[in-house]
Amino acid sequence: MMTDEFFMRRCLQLAANGLQNAKPNPMVGAVIVHNGRIIGEGYHVRCGQAHAEVNAFASVAKADEHLLSESTIYVSLEPCSHYGKTPPCADLIIAKGVRRVVVGTIDPFAKVKGRGIDKLRDAGIDVTVGVLEKECQWLNRRFFVYNLKHRPYIMLKWCQTENGFLDDGFKPCRLSSPFTTMLVHKLRAETDAILVGRVTEERDKPLLNVREWSGRNPMKIVVDSSRPCFEDMDFSSPVLPQLMNELYNRQVQSLLVEGGAKTLQSFIDAGLWDEIRIETAPVKVAEGTKAPALPAEALVLYSACYDGRRIVQYVPDGQTLK
Repeated sequence: MMTDEFFMRRCLQLAANGLQNAKPNPMVGAVIVHNGRIIGEGYHVRCGQAHAEVNAFASVAKADEHLLSESTIYVSLEPCSHYGKTPPCADLIIAKGVRRVVVGTIDPFAKVKGRGIDKLRDAGIDVTVGVLEKECQWLNRRFFVYNLKHRPYIMLKWCQTENGFLDDGFKPCRLSSPFTTMLVHKLRAETDAILVGRVTEERDKPLLNVREWSGRNPMKIVVDSSRPCFEDMDFSSPVLPQLMNELYNRQVQSLLVEGGAKTLQSFIDAGLWDEIRIETAPVKVAEGTKAPALPAEALVLYSACYDGRRIVQYVPDGQTLK
């Protein structure tokens, strides 16, 4: 049955195509439907270029343009109502004469945040809000956390042995397989910045790039009091609040923390995490650096096994993106 949820799922499929190139803008998909038939669809391909609604209208065949006044447009995120690099999408929807708009979730960006919906309703358009809301928010979780919590979306990642060590005898050792390494590089390509502590930088000398995937290398950050990563860092005061403020001001929406153990634990202790990803290799060692303690509020979101290595993704219990 073709319900609002059915067409919103198509919006989400389209939106996900903008994962690497839409940022710092959110990923958005739009679908135009007439009597159960999709007559136009599009997504936000790249920051600074046309939004999803614009591309959806542009895809409508000339033979179908007369149907717009009897159609519904589905959008995974509230249409913008302000002038940025492009004109407001709410104005375009009004101009096209669409009778109904279905919105997945309200845009948390301060310049929108309900104003697009108000503008559409003031124009006499029927607007439904909240269809697959959680799914729409999850897709843009980095964007939501950045705008609502004024800090990057934080992912903690480590690879450990079966008995909970990060290395072998306090010396670096390879625990990931070539395939799971590729998955890490894919994650890096989707992230704005990547962070390690001084010990990891000096001992492992990690490149922290995306050489096993395609995309842009994330900003590399090393927390080191002898070589501050940012000029105004004061290591006589708590570092993490300063770091969050600096990254927010630099429009860094997502941060991947890859080590070491003390650095990872400091984020956990401060409650500064939105996802934890742990890869466990099928090996045991006699001694080494103990892996961080998983927080009590961590809930399993996803689990998979590749090349004998188990990857588990955790999120905080009761996590909300509102």
